[in-house]
Amino acid sequence: MKIFTLTREQELPISIEDAWAFFSAPKNLDKITPPDLGFVIKSQLGDDGIFRGMKIQYIVRPLFGIPLKWITEISEVNAPYLFVDNQLKGPYALWEHTHHFSTIPGGVKMRDEVKYGLPLGWLGLLAHKLVVRKKLEDIFNFRKNVMEQIFAKK
Repeated sequence: MKIFTLTREQELPISIEDAWAFFSAPKNLDKITPPDLGFVIKSQLGDDGIFRGMKIQYIVRPLFGIPLKWITEISEVNAPYLFVDNQLKGPYALWEHTHHFSTIPGGVKMRDEVKYGLPLGWLGLLAHKLVVRKKLEDIFNFRKNVMEQIFAKK
């Protein structure tokens, strides 16, 4: 299986604590996910933040409106600097998303690093080239724009 990496960075005019509070609350994920993905959180989530071992179940419709069950587990938490979620069940053969947060002058720098692999051998590679990479880039572009709107300088 070929492993791909997608890395994105964004600076926001908020504190690292505010960034952590927003991103470590799973209920906020639907706010930064494009509507065309049909993203629905199925797990019952309280107001508490994430914790190591936390499992979250979603329904997502990444292609042609076909619903897929996606289950992730939080595998590492180092508040307010880092957390990692891994796919337990879903469309990828591998999905490891590391969220990094660091203080910078005037705000916070967030860095997402996603390591992912696709099933189905050469068909997965073809799907990556034709659809998947662009879809992931679109998702993270959407997130960047939404975060700039939510946390715009006042």
